[in-house]
Amino acid sequence: MGTKTEDATGAKAATGAKDADQTEEVTGSDTSEAKTQAPKADVTKSGEPSDAAPGADTEVDEDAAEADDTYDATVRPAGSAGVGQGAAAVVSAALGVIGLSGGWLGTIAGARSNIMGQLETKQSASVSDQLQALYGDSWQATALIAGLFALAALVVGFLVLVRPAFGAPGKEQAPWIKSVAWAGVALGVIGLVLAVAKYSDLLLGLPSAPS
Repeated sequence: MGTKTEDATGAKAATGAKDADQTEEVTGSDTSEAKTQAPKADVTKSGEPSDAAPGADTEVDEDAAEADDTYDATVRPAGSAGVGQGAAAVVSAALGVIGLSGGWLGTIAGARSNIMGQLETKQSASVSDQLQALYGDSWQATALIAGLFALAALVVGFLVLVRPAFGAPGKEQAPWIKSVAWAGVALGVIGLVLAVAKYSDLLLGLPSAPS
């Protein structure tokens, strides 16, 4: 009786050991398969897993770059550099208008020349000399000032027109700047021609005194 009991106990122990070995093998195989099939989580520099997708950082960087380009284009418009050129073009046109009349500076210069002629001309001087001192010199002074304004308008307008050639390549000048600059150049040329003609008595010259 004791022998059968011991044999039965040994058989049960052997059966339990086999079952435990099989359980461990199944558990180990399942664990290895789970490790193999489980996706690797993205780990950041701090050691924590990252929830972002692999291409999320690239997309964010591209969006940020596009936003920066849009911001730069908004803050720094292409025409910001043309503000000075536009102002210079307007100044050129204004100088050309002044060059046609001489402006208040030409009027003062003519009046001063007239006063100087009255003070320096003797009563015994001939009529032609008196006319030249009182009127001819003052007209020439006015023409000289007008010619200077016209020349300034011509130079400023010309510089505005040639400015894009020395600036950034591919940057076109605004059409209205070209138009105003050309107007300044045209007025400058007309004023300069009239000033030279008046100064040399080719236009509205001093009348000759009767003999």
